[in-house]
Amino acid sequence: MVRLITHNLLACHVKGCTSNNFPLALKDIQIELQEAEFNPEFVTNILPRLEWSALVDATRQVGDTSLPPEQPEMMDDDLLRNLHHVLLEIHIVEGAMICPNCKHVYPISNGIPNMLLAEHEIG
Repeated sequence: MVRLITHNLLACHVKGCTSNNFPLALKDIQIELQEAEFNPEFVTNILPRLEWSALVDATRQVGDTSLPPEQPEMMDDDLLRNLHHVLLEIHIVEGAMICPNCKHVYPISNGIPNMLLAEHEIG
């Protein structure tokens, strides 16, 4: 399943698409909520690896508004729980991810993103 934690790490790799290729826009998505055990240590440790503004944009695209636009310096329990929810409990089951630069479409089917490129798209 595509989770927002995974989405936050994906960029377009089409030949010649080297700038403005992150984050991939979400389109026509269907989501499923799956409860996951809360692990504040994991959420705290993954934070430095995430692009905050891309995460906030993605949460808005899936209809969640629980994260503040700017990353807070201090993380309280409520914010950690909100982060846990958006990173690990929201699953994108169907839809597409689209490169903002070259407009290449990466379909998502049955929760699996197809990131394979055709031979002429490989750099």
